[in-house]
Amino acid sequence: MARINKYKFPKTTIERLSYYFRALDELSKRGIDTISSEALGVKLNVKSSQIRKDLSYFGDFGKRGMGYDVKYLTKELRYILGLDREWPVIVMGAGHFGIAIAQYTMFKKHGFNIVALFDVSEERVGKDVDGIKILHLNELEKFIGENNVEIAIIAVPPNAAQDVTNLLVDAGIKAILNFAPVSLKVEKDVRVLSVDLTTKLEALAYYMSYTRDKLWKVFS
Repeated sequence: MARINKYKFPKTTIERLSYYFRALDELSKRGIDTISSEALGVKLNVKSSQIRKDLSYFGDFGKRGMGYDVKYLTKELRYILGLDREWPVIVMGAGHFGIAIAQYTMFKKHGFNIVALFDVSEERVGKDVDGIKILHLNELEKFIGENNVEIAIIAVPPNAAQDVTNLLVDAGIKAILNFAPVSLKVEKDVRVLSVDLTTKLEALAYYMSYTRDKLWKVFS
């Protein structure tokens, strides 16, 4: 089993491990037994030296001249990423975006089971989304405790995001995926990853509108 290096490593390494895992899982299902870091790098558009460096934080997985054992490395990355178990997840906000998140089938395929949505709207509470109940916010703490939920997804308006976060943390949530375009304040033992879709679109708008007359350049 992989042994994690005691030294710190960049957060971007974890994101890349996720890409490696998905690519290797696909290769394994296709019956491919081995792959080199060079071939994996070409597939993912990542330098082979970067792949080797990322993996070296967690152990020795390949043999020089032989490449990586696809099934073995897939199994190790599943363990490293915590995907060797299923994670119950709740979604805060049952608007259009929250419902879309709950219906995203890839979550379940990777072990993330959306077990409930929470809202305060009387029109939404009590309904279900593909078998997933929409519960009232006042049921939050009890539900988290009874179902051992540690991960939550925030899909509420910006002005409600921090209050919802406070409720989640008080109820025992330890990891939050935040889609609200605000910076959340949490205790040090709570992990927050924010996804600001507007910022991504603005970045694309910059690239699309870029002309030679502009002085700014982006270095990769």
